Amino acid sequence: MSEQEKLSKQDMQRVKNYLNSGFNVTERKPFRGLVLLGIIWAVVAILGGISWYIGQQAGFL
Repeated sequence: MSEQEKLSKQDMQRVKNYLNSGFNVTERKPFRGLVLLGIIWAVVAILGGISWYIGQQAGFL
């Protein structure tokens, strides 16, 4: 980077005020890993069941 700052002190202050204003803050629910694991397990089980049924109907199993 160059030694000279790209933004003036006033512009840097405006940027800092904007970033600290909370305009882009979004409230989020806590991450629930076990629920995600359960959903993934259910999807894999359903797809496995469908593939087993197709295999039965095609005569491969």
